[in-house]
Amino acid sequence: MQTEPPWDDLRLLLALHRHHSFVGAAKALGVATSTIARRMDALETVLGRVLVHRGSGGTFVDADALKLVALAEQMELGLRAMRRDEGDAALTGTVRISLPEGAVRPVMERLSELRRRHLGLTLEILSEARLVDLARREADVGLRASKSTSPSVVHRSVGRATFGLYASPSYVERRLRGRRLKRRDFALHDFLGHDGALAQGMQSTWLVAHGATRFVVRSNSDIVLIEAAACGEGIALLADSAGLGAAGLVRLESDAEVPSMPIYVAYQRDLRKVPRVRAVVQALAAALGDTLR
Repeated sequence: MQTEPPWDDLRLLLALHRHHSFVGAAKALGVATSTIARRMDALETVLGRVLVHRGSGGTFVDADALKLVALAEQMELGLRAMRRDEGDAALTGTVRISLPEGAVRPVMERLSELRRRHLGLTLEILSEARLVDLARREADVGLRASKSTSPSVVHRSVGRATFGLYASPSYVERRLRGRRLKRRDFALHDFLGHDGALAQGMQSTWLVAHGATRFVVRSNSDIVLIEAAACGEGIALLADSAGLGAAGLVRLESDAEVPSMPIYVAYQRDLRKVPRVRAVVQALAAALGDTLR
């Protein structure tokens, strides 16, 4: 009898963990629901323990089986990384890039220029609040405000990102004089802040530390905060690379010293000599060099 679970069965278990239902997992994988149910029953028989709990609230992987889920995730990342590494020395293949939302606009033009010069190059761009793990190859290249502790990740400093307080002209007309926000008046104004994984980040904590108490809009998306500010909802602390030039926003003056942070282009040490990765790193560094100080 087989004593080690095959990769394909672990892939099914991973899908169940992500979608919390046999129907959702089957749809994601393009297989029949009955196939997943049959394979899970067989896998539980092989391992001699319950892996999946079915109930009215959904399907959940047993806590003791989460190590198998983590193994499946690692295998999935490894297979995806292998497919990305199929390119040759002529700048072909795929590079997976992790970018914060606020950095997308400043770097996209350079990345597009790079891809037009090398039509065999494919870019996969992740923009999310969660920092993907470069050491595990969840992405090949990423922009970071701090250095990873992993020795397998290389960091290239590209400058410091400056921040500013931004609001719409209509908010300025209603609530401020001369676009100037005094620190003593922070508690009197409406602010826009981060939620979710970014709620304890630099931007929100800086606003609170300087007296902001009324957050009328919260989001895990910088794009949402920019749009809310442009609609006159309140004041947002934004990276200047995102706020300057954004339609419908003006930068406020303040006696509060606005923050800045270092920015690094980070990537796997093993990829530092791969031509397509080097080209993406250089494009990101050049783009950010135009906007950072």
